[in-house]
Amino acid sequence: MGLGEYGFAKKCFHKTPVRNVITWNLMIGGFVRNARFEEALSFFREMLDSNVEPDKFTFASVMTGCARLGAINHALWVHRLMTKKEIELNPILSSALIDMYSKCGRIQTAKEVFNSADHSNVSVWNAMINGLAAHGLPFDAIAVFSKMEVENIFPDSITFIGILTACSHSGLVEEGRKYFNLMSSHYSIEPQIEHYGVMVDLFGRAGLLEEAYAVIEAMPVEPDVVIWRALLSACRICRKPMLGEVAIANMSRLKSGDYVLLSNMYCSMKRWESAEGVRELMKKKGIRKIRGRSWIELGGVIHRFKAGDRSHPETEGLYKVLDGLILRTKLEGFLPQTDLVLMDISEEEKEGNLNHHSEKLALAYGILKTSPGREIMISKNLRICHDCHNWIKLVSKLLIRVIIVRDRIRFHRFEGGSCSCEDYW
Repeated sequence: MGLGEYGFAKKCFHKTPVRNVITWNLMIGGFVRNARFEEALSFFREMLDSNVEPDKFTFASVMTGCARLGAINHALWVHRLMTKKEIELNPILSSALIDMYSKCGRIQTAKEVFNSADHSNVSVWNAMINGLAAHGLPFDAIAVFSKMEVENIFPDSITFIGILTACSHSGLVEEGRKYFNLMSSHYSIEPQIEHYGVMVDLFGRAGLLEEAYAVIEAMPVEPDVVIWRALLSACRICRKPMLGEVAIANMSRLKSGDYVLLSNMYCSMKRWESAEGVRELMKKKGIRKIRGRSWIELGGVIHRFKAGDRSHPETEGLYKVLDGLILRTKLEGFLPQTDLVLMDISEEEKEGNLNHHSEKLALAYGILKTSPGREIMISKNLRICHDCHNWIKLVSKLLIRVIIVRDRIRFHRFEGGSCSCEDYW
C-alpha cells in the first residue's frame, strides 16, 4: 500500500460515521502488516482517546508493532493496559507477549511470561524458542525443546526453524545436523525451503561452504533467492568468489544487498576492478545501496539515525559525546578496522566513514540522554559491522554499561568488554 493509498484509507476511516472496534482493528492491523508500526501505535492511542475498548485482536496487533520497533517503554505500557483491562490471555496473546519482550531485549521477562502461560499450544513454545535463538542462547532453546518433548507437545515446522536458527547463530553444527534429521526421522515433518535455508546458513557461517552447497544441490525443490542469498553471504565471509558468482547467477531477483555482498567480496580480496564493475551495474539498473539505520527509544520517543546523520535536533551534543568516546577508545588502544571499508579511498576517509555508523550515533545519543550506568538498547536495520562491534565492546567496559544492539539477525548484549554472541555472528 503506497502513501496515497494510506491517505485514502485514513480519509475513509475518519469519514465513517460509526467507528467500532472492528474498524479500528482493521486500520491498526493494516499499519502493522505494512511495517508502519509507529502509525499503528498512534492509531491505538487515538482509539483509546475515542473511548473505544480494544479487544484481544487489537492488543495482538499492537504488541507486534512494539516488538518490531523494539520499543520497550511502549511494550510495558501496552502490557500494563492489557492487564488493567483484564484481557484474558489466550495462546495468541501469550505468544505475542513472549515475542514482544524477546524483541525488545527483555528475554528474562519473556521467560517469565512463558513460565506462567498455558503450555498446551505449540505457538507459545515456538515464540520462546525463537526468542532464545535471537538472543544467542542455543542451549536454553534446546532445553525448552526438550521440555516440550517431555510434555508431549508435538513440534511443527516453525519449531524446527527456531531450533535450527539457534544452532546456526552459535555455530552448533553437529546439533543442527541432529535436529534437521530429527524432523523427518522422528516427527515425519518434511523439511521446507526455510529449513534448507537455515542449514545453508549454519554451514556457511561455520566456513563449511562445500557442505552448504551440497545442501542446495540435494534439495528436492528449486532453491529460492533466500537460499542463494545465504550462500552468497557465506562466500563473502569466506572469500569464495567463484561460489559467490554461482549464487548470483542463480538469483533471478537481485536486491541491492545482493550486489553489495558481491561487491564487498571482491573488495575484501582487493579485486577493485571487479567490485567497480558491480557498482557500475548497480548504477545502470538504478539500484541504490540500503543505508544503515539505527533507532533508540527514550522516554517513549523513538529517535532515528542514519550513517553520517546530522539532522537530529541535538546533533551537536551527540557528536561531542561520540568524538569523546572515539578519543577515549583510541587511548585504550582501539584501532579502527579500516579494512572493513571496502572502497579504494584513503585511510583517513575510511576511518571517518566508520566513526559515523548509525549505531555509533544512536549509542552516543543514548549516553548523552541517560544517566550513568543505565542500560541502553539500540535497534538496527542491517547486521552490525566488526568495527562497531569491537568498539561497543570497549565502550561497555569503559563506561561500565550494558549496551544491547538488536541488528537484522540477532541480539548482541555488550557488558564488561565482551558480547553475548562471543564474536560469532
